[in-house]
Amino acid sequence: MTIHILLVSAQAAPNLLPALDSSMKPTEAILLVSKAMSSRADALEKVLKESGVKTSRIALANEHDFTVMESTLLDIAAAQENQDIALNLTGGTKLMALAAQSIAQAANWRMFYVDADTDEVIWLGKNAQTPHKLSEQLRLRHYLRAYGFELQESPNRPQATRAQRDLTQTLITQIGSLEAPITQLNWLAQQAEDRRQLTIQMNQTQQDSRSLEALLRNFTDAGILSVKGDHITFPDEVARDFVKGGWLEHHVYDVVANVTGDLAIRDKAMNLTVSNQGVINELDIALMARNRLFVIECKTARMDKPEAPKANDTLFKLSEVCRRVGGLGTRGMLASYRPLRPSEMKLAQALNIELVCGNELTNLNGRLKSWIRK
Repeated sequence: MTIHILLVSAQAAPNLLPALDSSMKPTEAILLVSKAMSSRADALEKVLKESGVKTSRIALANEHDFTVMESTLLDIAAAQENQDIALNLTGGTKLMALAAQSIAQAANWRMFYVDADTDEVIWLGKNAQTPHKLSEQLRLRHYLRAYGFELQESPNRPQATRAQRDLTQTLITQIGSLEAPITQLNWLAQQAEDRRQLTIQMNQTQQDSRSLEALLRNFTDAGILSVKGDHITFPDEVARDFVKGGWLEHHVYDVVANVTGDLAIRDKAMNLTVSNQGVINELDIALMARNRLFVIECKTARMDKPEAPKANDTLFKLSEVCRRVGGLGTRGMLASYRPLRPSEMKLAQALNIELVCGNELTNLNGRLKSWIRK
């Protein structure tokens, strides 16, 4: 019988990875939990139990009192005497880790630290073994549930036709010349959605726009809409969403798929809806790499019009989603069909949001590689 002692913290992956590893998986996990980490412990326990690991938890009355924590850990050592115990020192506060390490050394427990970037368990102490390469690869479902989030929709790969892929490639390579008609078409599709209709009427200005007329032909050739007189008709809601900006999500997802092998991306999903305590978040693109969650928000609409979501609001929202959904290690990117203003770029830098905007989208492949690797 192997027991893991886990110091619960805001980061779930370091505690979860070795507990799910085929060669390290314990029979039982004992969670040391401070008051502030109670909800994190609930979520971690749920995933462990579903994976066949028995769990118990010990509340730390005061995680700032070294003596009290040592006493609590001594009680565990006495109760679990003659058991095979391994202490995971990756989580918790520094004081918790120091208290746990001192008792582990006295009780002759094995100790280890998880390097989530390299997928290695580093053994510590006088009888330390060579580093162990973890076999478990966290999937989006496991990772998100460990942070207390439920997936509302199955993260299945969306299917796009060859004609749609050709269209998105045209839209990306001709960003400069298509910005104005894309704005017009976005607005028309949004109006149709707001009215819960699949047909929308163009005004005279839109009918007279040659650039919009050419763009509509591209979408018509791809089978995504039809034009009759001054009316645009979408075959269904999926097509309408594609026209409204979903095409960029498809493009970004396809680029992510193309670099999956190079970047060891373990799981990816598009249009992922997650919920926690009634709060719902929608993630355009989510992927797992290096045991971290990466979230990409895609925008094709203008963000400088009074009726449109502001770029600053989009950046703040993305930053908050990253913080809430995946913890401190989560990284966010905004992929925008239009460039941002200098003040907005400065805000993105302050919020640690990666930007790939306007013509930069033509090099999304390279930008994804540098972003995920750094």
